[in-house]
Amino acid sequence: MIAKLVVWALKARWGLAAVVITANLSGLAVIVTELWLSGFLGRLGEDWVRTLALAGIYPAVGFLIGVWLAIRDRTVDFGWLDDGRKPTPDEARRLLRLPIAITTRALALWIPGVIIAASIFPHLTEHNDKGVTASLFILGALQSAAVTFLIVDRLIRPTVPVVSGVLGATMHWSSSVLVRVVVTWAVAGAMPLLMLIVVLADPISAAPDRIRAAIYLAGVGLGVGALATAFLARAVASPMRTLRLALDRIKLGELDVRVPVGSTSEIGRLEHSVNELAANLRERERMRDVFGRHVGAEVAERALAGGVDLTGDVRVVSALFVDVTGSVALSTGLAPQEFVAKLNRLLAIVVAATEENNGLVNKFEGDAALCIFGAPIALRDNATPALRAARRIRDEVIASGELDIGIGVARGQVFAGDVGSDTRLEFTVLGDAVNEAARLTTEAKEAPRRILVSSTVIEAAAAHERAKWTLYGHIQLRGMPDSTACWTDVDASDTESGRPAETDVEPSGAAEPATDPSAIAEVRTAATETNPAPTRP
Repeated sequence: MIAKLVVWALKARWGLAAVVITANLSGLAVIVTELWLSGFLGRLGEDWVRTLALAGIYPAVGFLIGVWLAIRDRTVDFGWLDDGRKPTPDEARRLLRLPIAITTRALALWIPGVIIAASIFPHLTEHNDKGVTASLFILGALQSAAVTFLIVDRLIRPTVPVVSGVLGATMHWSSSVLVRVVVTWAVAGAMPLLMLIVVLADPISAAPDRIRAAIYLAGVGLGVGALATAFLARAVASPMRTLRLALDRIKLGELDVRVPVGSTSEIGRLEHSVNELAANLRERERMRDVFGRHVGAEVAERALAGGVDLTGDVRVVSALFVDVTGSVALSTGLAPQEFVAKLNRLLAIVVAATEENNGLVNKFEGDAALCIFGAPIALRDNATPALRAARRIRDEVIASGELDIGIGVARGQVFAGDVGSDTRLEFTVLGDAVNEAARLTTEAKEAPRRILVSSTVIEAAAAHERAKWTLYGHIQLRGMPDSTACWTDVDASDTESGRPAETDVEPSGAAEPATDPSAIAEVRTAATETNPAPTRP
């Protein structure tokens, strides 16, 4: 009900004038009540009508001036609302100052009236006290000003979200929680008590008048105090509850939270801050998602946790390299969109197989991809998941029937960290294992099973995974001084039928499937004796 009245007063052309009328009537009611309680009205004599008419000349004039100014303020300060547009920054700032501006002007209109009344009334009857009379009118003026402030402050509250959208997080000292509490206390508690003190201090008032005044003002103080306290408590508790619920949702990861900014006090600043917090977290999550799509979730987490001053370390990893066979011919024979679509389907297989085996797709190099197991997140066993991922990628690519690939897997020490400049960093891995995996991939394109793996990977793998691999042969890889013992996976259909696995034989000779670590060691020893490693100075 109150909200509807506020909206009506805000939109109506006479809304602000109605607020001024209400506030002035409250002040007039205070004065009349005090005069009645003190018995002053009964002492005016037979010519009381003429007396009140003379005393009411200035209040009537001041009342009309106040209404005219309120209508003018409505046109000036809320013209943007009538035009259906947002306020300009100057209009928004003027709107924030409106409660204290109208309140100050109301006091300015009341002060001459207080002076005139305090001068005239002592001459209207012999039985009066000048101090009591002046106090009655001063309290009426203060009551009118306080009520004006509270009503106008409530009136502009629906416009606060619009003002906040124009000015951002802003507030005016007059709308702070402290000022509202003090003004509410003055209206609900201080004024009734001061009225009681004035009436009781009137030496002219009779005892029955004082008793009646005490009972009446005590009841008014209790009722108005309870009502004002309830409104004030609700005005603070309601937005605080909304803020608490919003923060609970943010804590649970719901970042699409927006709290309506309904005040220009500290609470309004807090509401604005919560909205900014949610917006910043949404942007951070968006950047994390975009960053993670480009460099991988693990690298993104590492970068976000460590800032821009990132380094690296040397560690043992398993590197898996995938490359498309005949990509040049494919790209020339297909439309670019069709070739890219096929390539994306391949890379989707690579990403899924790698990430589900705790690896990182470090980079895409055209139609090739480098996958790392063991960096940046260290794995107790990085060889087994690399072999498992290699088999899965090969099987799914063959099942799709779209592309032919080669896969090479190697293991060794590499530098895993960030390279670049102060303004541009990239997480990468550098070392012989990466180079060896790339060379193995080239040879794997000619291997029947399309996968070649170095012995170091087989040695480090778990026993159940080693059982799925057999020695393919020794190959002289480009750029490598020694021949490399290469392994390929065993055809599952051959194993199930009991037939021995077939392997391609290089010039170095055939080899039986060797899955025992001692056999692997013998193969590596033989390769070393045949091609002794050069002695480094």
